[in-house]
Amino acid sequence: MKKILVLLVVLFSIGFSKDLIELGSEAYDKGDYQKAAELWQKACDSGEAKDCSSLGFLYENGKGVNQDYQKATQLYQKACDSGNALGCLSLGVLYETGQGVKQDYQKAAELYQKACDSGEVFGCSNLRVLYEKGQGVRQDYQKAAQLYQKGCDGGDAKGCFNLGVLYHNGQGVNQDYQKAA
Repeated sequence: MKKILVLLVVLFSIGFSKDLIELGSEAYDKGDYQKAAELWQKACDSGEAKDCSSLGFLYENGKGVNQDYQKATQLYQKACDSGNALGCLSLGVLYETGQGVKQDYQKAAELYQKACDSGEVFGCSNLRVLYEKGQGVRQDYQKAAQLYQKGCDGGDAKGCFNLGVLYHNGQGVNQDYQKAA
């Protein structure tokens, strides 16, 4: 009997969280950011990492809530720790730009790597910029080229363009004007 009760509670919680996710997204799409924030807060509190990330975005940008970079940082961290690649990417941006946290390129690189490894194309794209500039990591055009390629393969047009620039200049790859075009 206890097993059935626990199973029902778990199933109800999952269904409840999914409803909050969908309702929050609908409210956001309609421009009702305050309602989205309320719903995503409930979903985040119930363990939905994606909604912690979405709620972090609202706090970062002051949509439906007072702008609060520290709260955004906490929410992105919670999402990232739960395996949400977008949370890792967003937290990396805060560390790269120094919004709500002390600017730390090395920490940004670690977070971008985690996002990239989890399939977040823009995590790869942001990481390649750090490799290209040598910020938080040793400058490495070859690694930048690999990340540009990964981003390009994932549909990041800017990654494709920048990979072409590296081929044109012969940075990290053999100079190849045909591949550059």
